Amino acid sequence: MSKPPLRPGDIVPKSGQYQIIGPRGGAGAERTGVQGKTLPPTPLAGSTYRLVDPTKTR
Repeated sequence: MSKPPLRPGDIVPKSGQYQIIGPRGGAGAERTGVQGKTLPPTPLAGSTYRLVDPTKTR
């Protein structure tokens, strides 16, 4: 079962590249998320994030 998507302002659970998923499911640009920080706002309301490339080092 997949994890629920992250929303802008959520705390990043694991550092890495997060892809923006549009309100209708389309894939967008990637943003770097740092563990413990918040995810930045998205260009469109209703968009979410998903982790696509976790950081390999601590």
